[in-house]
Amino acid sequence: MTIAVRDTVGLTSAEAAARLRRDGPNLLPRPRRRHPLLVLAGQMVHFFALMLWVAAGLAMLAGMPALAVAIVVVVLLNGAFSFAQEYRADRAAERLRDLLPVRATVRRDGRPAIVDAVELVVGDVVLLEAGDRVCADSALVESGRLSVDESMLTGESKPVRPSVGDAVYAGTYVTEGHGAGVVTATGPRSRLAGISAITESATRPKSPLATQLHRVVRVVALIAVAVGVVFFLAALGLGRTSTESLLFAIGVTVALVPEGLLPTVTLSLARAAQKMAKRNALVRRLESVETLGATTFICTDKTGTLTRNEMSVVRVWTPHGFVEVAGEGYQPSGEVRGDPAAVRALAVLADSAARCSPDAHAVERAGRWNPVGDPMEVALHVLATRAKVAAPPPPLTRHPFDPRRRRSSVADADGLHVTGAPDTVLPLCPGVPAAAAAAVTSMSESGLRVLAVARSTKDEERDLELLGLVGLEDPPRPDVGAAIASCRQAGIKLAMVTGDHPGTARAIAAEVGLLGEHALVVEGKNLPADDVALGELLDVDGVVIARVAPEEKLRIASVLQARGHVVAMTGDGVNDGPALRTADIGVAMGASGSDVAREAADLVLLDDHFGTIVSAIELGRATFANIRRFLTYHLTDNVAELTPFVVWALSGGQIPLAITVLQVLALDIGTDLLPALALGAEPPNRRTMTGPARTGNLIDGRVVRRAFGVLGPAEAVASMLAFVVVLTVGGWQPGATPDATLLAVASGTAFSAIVLGQLGNAFACRSESRWIGRVGVRGNPLLWYAILFELAMLAVFLLVPPIPGLLGGAPPTPIGWALALCAVPAVWLADTLHKVIHARLRR
Repeated sequence: MTIAVRDTVGLTSAEAAARLRRDGPNLLPRPRRRHPLLVLAGQMVHFFALMLWVAAGLAMLAGMPALAVAIVVVVLLNGAFSFAQEYRADRAAERLRDLLPVRATVRRDGRPAIVDAVELVVGDVVLLEAGDRVCADSALVESGRLSVDESMLTGESKPVRPSVGDAVYAGTYVTEGHGAGVVTATGPRSRLAGISAITESATRPKSPLATQLHRVVRVVALIAVAVGVVFFLAALGLGRTSTESLLFAIGVTVALVPEGLLPTVTLSLARAAQKMAKRNALVRRLESVETLGATTFICTDKTGTLTRNEMSVVRVWTPHGFVEVAGEGYQPSGEVRGDPAAVRALAVLADSAARCSPDAHAVERAGRWNPVGDPMEVALHVLATRAKVAAPPPPLTRHPFDPRRRRSSVADADGLHVTGAPDTVLPLCPGVPAAAAAAVTSMSESGLRVLAVARSTKDEERDLELLGLVGLEDPPRPDVGAAIASCRQAGIKLAMVTGDHPGTARAIAAEVGLLGEHALVVEGKNLPADDVALGELLDVDGVVIARVAPEEKLRIASVLQARGHVVAMTGDGVNDGPALRTADIGVAMGASGSDVAREAADLVLLDDHFGTIVSAIELGRATFANIRRFLTYHLTDNVAELTPFVVWALSGGQIPLAITVLQVLALDIGTDLLPALALGAEPPNRRTMTGPARTGNLIDGRVVRRAFGVLGPAEAVASMLAFVVVLTVGGWQPGATPDATLLAVASGTAFSAIVLGQLGNAFACRSESRWIGRVGVRGNPLLWYAILFELAMLAVFLLVPPIPGLLGGAPPTPIGWALALCAVPAVWLADTLHKVIHARLRR
């Protein structure tokens, strides 16, 4: 772009006002968002909610208003809870506007003026200082040691030093120096707006849990309707009127609707989210708890995720040999190890290097040392401190690092000091030993950024004395290697997706153990254009993709999803927003990440540690297993609830109904809810992170066999036997109509047997393969609290007026209590025999 002299002067106020009217304010386009009431309404009309609404309507038609009201309350509570979680979840594009500053300094009417950033227009000359946010895309017309951090846009960890004529973009910020730029694009026409549009347009896939729950609901709905039809026909066959038969069928259908399933799943996920938060993993969407556990492929950023985002000197070559440097981050304390002569040479080198970085230093804030200035220059300052070098004298002149010269120099009272890329500094040093070139090669191949340090007694960059070579690295986080090993043990593939240099990315990947056996490293510009070919290329463990653009990250997530993977994408910058949103689960950095990334993500790592992902995966996998546990628990209860209706139909009405429909609802959302939630809090076991995720179907053959073939029948037989015995002891004969009081007592006995049977069932469901004696009754204290609550609710339903009369039951007799208590050992015995037989068949 050619900059005219007139352009550098700035606009007049009149010109700026006219352009503002023509182009509009410097604001990112506001994303179209659904009205909150529409979002809330959507939570009330999804498939499961519609199923419950129909159940409530059927209950009202059947003349059971109390049941209808209870179901409506369940729908409203679940809808409100889901709305509160999702309302804050879809704001990533909108939060991009927060990156724009409120005020900006421009040249207006020939002099500096401070204006609102929204008033910037094309042609304005914006004045930039260290610490300023760039508030509009601009072309530089002045640059004085200007350094710009573009990591939020490009993913590049090192700040760039743009020259006059280069572009700087909205959303980046100045880290050093000063400059001025002519605005070339504002608001919706800026590069930042393009990323915002990508983030907004990216659609979030349905989570594996949501898919499974929809499948379960549809299966249960079909079963409930089919059973209702069967009982309608059975009632007609027994001589009931069509109206009575219809009402009876409606009652049975309502009884089979699992009213407690949705709140149990929701609250169980919330509980798991609380556990993750205690481990520094903040879940922003509840379904992401299980989705993370189902992850099969993790695409992770490098800078700030696998590494600390801290440049540090770890190795120095001097003409007297290598010196190893050790220390923590930018903390001044550390040590140098090497031959005494090499250590003395290091001190001389560190002195010159520090003089080339006069403005860089580290400060301590809240117990942490943070860089002030370019991280690489701060690293050189820290090296001088660790080498016990005195503070350098003030510079007389300075030539900052230039991307074309690729070196910097400072002149002071003692001479000239130069640092830069070896291929630009070594040619200025006569008599460079062969060992120096070998050192450059060895340090570069190990992934270190290499700088050459030289000096001269003259004030010109020639005939320099080579002091040595400095190797810098951005150190990996200490727990990354173990976390990567855990992921591989769990059958999870890993890929590094970064905007950094491929050599650096490869070295870090190799150092932390991420690089796969094929050592595949590919740049974004070389990715295949065909999605199928790209999927085949990337669907390997340990691939490194460097120099990627936001669109490429999004495409990478999409092609891996197309190959059947559940993709987790980590990131911390604006450039990561679209991919985080498109991935099955987006993982953002909480401490160093941008607000945009955090808003786009499903999971935020509060400590930025990659190892925290492993803990979250473990809890996610445990959550899926726990959902299967309480599904088994619920389905077992359904068998016991349905059996009285089946017995009534098969006996031709000779045996009365053991429990009422309202008692069924009391079991579903009264006594069963907390034990099911407690099963959802079962801690992970040793096998949780061994092998691929044990996801599959929520309801598979094993769950069906346990619930409908073992636990459910045992509980049903125990409750029906107690019911019939109490009736018989009271003088009832098959086919006769029992006394109302006797029937209420017998019904209360059957109800108690089911509740107590569910008590035993809760302990049996803690493991799919180990019998209760091996699992024990410890390890999950919440289950004991839930059992106490279940017993308390049983007492309320039987003893607190007018509830017993409303439900249709009465307190059991002593004989009834004894019979009801037998349900516990009956369930345990059936469960133990089933597990023993299953274990033997597997051998």
